[in-house]
Amino acid sequence: MTGGAGGPAAYLRFLRDNAAFLSAGMLICFTSSYGQTFFISLFAGEIMGDFGLSDGDWGLIYTIATTASAALMVFVGGLTDRLRVRRLAMVAATGLALACVAMATLSGAIALTVTVLALRLFGQGMMSHISAVAMARWFVATRGKALSVASMGFALGQAVLPIIFVALLAVAGWRTLWLVAAALVLLTMPIILRLLQAERTPQSLAAESPAPGMNGLHWTRGAMLRHWLFWLLIPLLLGPPAFGTALFFHQVHLTEVKGWDLLDYVALMPLFMAVSVATTFASGALLDRVGTGRLLAVYLLPFAAAFMLIGWAETLGVAALGLMVLGLGTGAQATVPTAFWAEFYGTRHLGSIKALAMAVMVFGSAIGPGLTGVLIDAGLDFPEQMSAIAAYFVLSAAIAAYAVIRARPTLAPQVDIVGS
Repeated sequence: MTGGAGGPAAYLRFLRDNAAFLSAGMLICFTSSYGQTFFISLFAGEIMGDFGLSDGDWGLIYTIATTASAALMVFVGGLTDRLRVRRLAMVAATGLALACVAMATLSGAIALTVTVLALRLFGQGMMSHISAVAMARWFVATRGKALSVASMGFALGQAVLPIIFVALLAVAGWRTLWLVAAALVLLTMPIILRLLQAERTPQSLAAESPAPGMNGLHWTRGAMLRHWLFWLLIPLLLGPPAFGTALFFHQVHLTEVKGWDLLDYVALMPLFMAVSVATTFASGALLDRVGTGRLLAVYLLPFAAAFMLIGWAETLGVAALGLMVLGLGTGAQATVPTAFWAEFYGTRHLGSIKALAMAVMVFGSAIGPGLTGVLIDAGLDFPEQMSAIAAYFVLSAAIAAYAVIRARPTLAPQVDIVGS
């Protein structure tokens, strides 16, 4: 792949020269939407009604399915080290499409649990993982820009799919709409194949253009687990998915406690999305200039500030500011962690390494809503929890900063991959 530094002209040249690969990454990331919480939750009311589930029952099913998908990601995520993206993306897309069809036809709580597991594994898990690993492996010196472009697929899905499918719910049954989702997944498959017709194998990329990590090595997952750095980053990996998911999961409860109108609160989301998208691009460009170490040490701080602001907020104006600050953190979240694994551990075994990190993050998204929900049931409402959550982010950032400062001197120089 080709790239370079410079101003807008250089950025446009980077987009033009790598349009096929960047478009494929974005499309794969967009397709992950059908297994993401924001999409599945659109049908929560209909699912609970048809299956006779309470909020607690549905939450338990979702937690079990998401936790199981996190465990499976540890094993299947490593396939990105052996298979071409176009082949693996076809397998994941097929599984995701079948899961969407199952949602339209299933009956029974057990079948629902298995189907949600498949949606989470093939959608949130594998499609997101495939896109991120591909960008991190194909691009080195321009890795940040590539990750920021590809992650726009998720932002686009989050921006347009809820509007479209909520509108369609007024004229079509929820099961029919899952068939529509399956059809949309299938439509992406020939496009991805066309965009990636010149893709090389992961092994050939590693052999021709290796991008080593610490101590000039390509770390295996086993070696990473025996090294102290990964374990010091566990709090950082858990925090954003656990408490970011909880914030949106409990938004009805939050607005009731605050005395705000839910529609007025939801109307603030475009501000959050705008800042998040802008930060994704900015963090991508900044990564290529300063490296991931410096950003990893500080990108949790906006999460801490956001939870403090929203927790203390008495007006929607302050809540809007908090959500915009949260956008700074979530925008960086789209690029910084994936680039970190490639820079510090090398690209040869990146798939299996990032799969483990992804599993930790998916596990976080499973336990966050449950943990905060238990505390709510115990009498500690979510706004009252937010100061402690903010403190968790500050402590996690401090641990990460120490870890990065200690590990950074062992890094190898980074050079870009050239050619297709």
